[in-house]
Amino acid sequence: PLTVRGIYVTFRSHMKTARTPKLPDPGSHLDDRIWSALGDSNRRQILDLLRGSAMTTGQLAMHFDSTRFAVMKHLKVLHDAGLIVVERRGRERVNHLNPLPLQAICRRWIQPFEKLPADRLLRIKQLAEQRPKA
Repeated sequence: PLTVRGIYVTFRSHMKTARTPKLPDPGSHLDDRIWSALGDSNRRQILDLLRGSAMTTGQLAMHFDSTRFAVMKHLKVLHDAGLIVVERRGRERVNHLNPLPLQAICRRWIQPFEKLPADRLLRIKQLAEQRPKA
């Protein structure tokens, strides 16, 4: 920033590019933000849409019955959680899926539980229920 006679001038403010958010540390507050962001079905639908390709805010808003402003609020929550990266191109905001926090959450919270004995017991139960009764 540059100050000239009380006028505040910024350089490159119109040229902001996408910033990649940090990966969550295990047990961090960012973990809580990610889980909270995933708790809303509209935000999960936005992530599903972005999984296919990057989309502008307007393109995303067309997929919802809610207002564009409501979609923008959901995008802010997703951005704050690090689940999307926003690239500004002039007046447009292009939203990209950032899969890294989801992968970190999966490694930390889901994969360790896949190997528990309870998993095997559920599988045995399913197999027993599938067998025809005599």
